[in-house]
Amino acid sequence: MAADSDAHVTLSGKVEKIIPAAFDEPEKAQICVDKCDEFYEKVRIENKLTDKDGNAVGLKPGAKVEVSVDADKNAVTKKD
Repeated sequence: MAADSDAHVTLSGKVEKIIPAAFDEPEKAQICVDKCDEFYEKVRIENKLTDKDGNAVGLKPGAKVEVSVDADKNAVTKKD
């Protein structure tokens, strides 16, 4: 969606820890996102990404990452 989005922001972050798979939940990567309110700075995602060759890969603790938010024109309002 990034190429076609009308609004976007990219924030830097760092993988804080890897949470092992448990029960029916997959392994997760906990990411601490910069420039967020302290209470909301951590997000958890399934630790399964795809590299440029199509291989399944996972993030490592301490890895620097970028978190992007993309929105189309119907999802945003103009700010002064």
